[in-house]
Amino acid sequence: MNENETVLKRQLSPAHVWALAFGCVVGWGSFINPGKKFLPNSGVAGTAIAMVLGALVMIIIAFSYAYMVPKYPKAGGEFTFTKACFGKASAYLCGWFLVAAYLTNVPMNSTAIGLIVDGLDGTLDILKWGFHYQVAGFDVWAGEMFFAMGILILFGILNILGVEKAGIIQTILAALLGGSVLTLTIAALISSKAALANMAPWWGFQKAEAAAALAEGTYVSADVFAHQGAGGISSAILSTFAIAPWAFVGFDTIPQAAEEFKFPYKKVSLIMVVAILFGCFVYTANNTIAAAALENWPDLIVESSSTPWLLLAAAERLLGLPGKILVGTAVSCAVLSGIMGFYLASSRLMYSMSRDGYLPRWFGVIDEKRRTPKNALLFSIVISLSGPILGREALGWFVDMSAIGASIGYFFTCACALVTMKKYRDGTSFLKSAALFGTGISVLFMILQLIPIPGLSGVHFCTESYLLLLVWTGIGAVFYIKQHKFFRREKEQEQMR
Repeated sequence: MNENETVLKRQLSPAHVWALAFGCVVGWGSFINPGKKFLPNSGVAGTAIAMVLGALVMIIIAFSYAYMVPKYPKAGGEFTFTKACFGKASAYLCGWFLVAAYLTNVPMNSTAIGLIVDGLDGTLDILKWGFHYQVAGFDVWAGEMFFAMGILILFGILNILGVEKAGIIQTILAALLGGSVLTLTIAALISSKAALANMAPWWGFQKAEAAAALAEGTYVSADVFAHQGAGGISSAILSTFAIAPWAFVGFDTIPQAAEEFKFPYKKVSLIMVVAILFGCFVYTANNTIAAAALENWPDLIVESSSTPWLLLAAAERLLGLPGKILVGTAVSCAVLSGIMGFYLASSRLMYSMSRDGYLPRWFGVIDEKRRTPKNALLFSIVISLSGPILGREALGWFVDMSAIGASIGYFFTCACALVTMKKYRDGTSFLKSAALFGTGISVLFMILQLIPIPGLSGVHFCTESYLLLLVWTGIGAVFYIKQHKFFRREKEQEQMR
């Protein structure tokens, strides 16, 4: 195979790349997490503050990405940067956990497909057929599983068929997503059914304690369990801020497609910032609308046996059937654009790692006609099929895995920016400060995610997430050992030169 046969094709416009980033930033979690994580853990105020702070942090980190992309305009992004600045072992560590950050978002979005249909079809339950079983207390039905698998396979094939086609579809989905959420926000602002008084407790409440009281028959109101005082409010904000790397993971997918840009690299920073700001708006708007329109949202969370879809209930209360359609459109576009975008990002990363010898050569095979990394995409499809099998309760586990992978990617990118600026002596004082800040805040994210800190509830990994992390680390170790001969041989060749 000659060199031209291993080169990706430049077909992505600025609109395509913005849609890639925005569609990845805003996935299913922004629609279900108001009831699962955001409102109980942080409330309206805590979530809004955490998201705004998270967006500001990501914008600061984005400057390091924008600086590094023109220096190393190749597929692989953070992996490519780290290889150039810190060598093979660090590059492999960064790349492997970035694969986790991107790839876990595909099955995470797929777990929502059944719930979308279930929420919109009323009592018909058109996907609840065939065999079923439980994972973490949640029923997984054959109908939901096979339908979600079909979507995953379809969008994987669309990625294989060509990046330009994928970019066009992604742009349409992102536009529908943003337009639907904006329309719902306007409706909430002008409706008399949404009220500030409904948003209490503003900083969330202790969900586990409230649920225990309900089981004992002593539960009266979630206000009794509200987060209060400096410690409670800090915990409320940090519990959502800690997963900001997951919430905004997606803007950093832009460097993964750098070899396929058909526009100047100087536009990268603006595209990233706009995608982050749009993402912050959607997360904050969805959470606020859900609380403002539902006076009894705390009771719905405590009394529900599964995660309540608060935003759907809020939209229906505000607008009736049109509200349900708006949410259905928005969340469908979020899910499909997330699947499409993270397929693209994870496959380009694995392709780049394979091309440099970090993964088996099989991952680097390019489709001769369509110039897409077809084998990496096939691997992504197979791994993603785990989502429908594990069911909806796996959502939180995938969030944690994505958050730690993204944090590692941010850390190495900012550290690489510092090294590269020192090497080329071309960074401004602002850019150096931004890179230094990004390096430090990335370490903070990892500490919050991995280490239980007394007094901060709901911040660190759950047990299942630690187990998934161990499994992923083990798989990575197997690949690394398998490819270690390549690294040794390459080092010997360099010494001979």
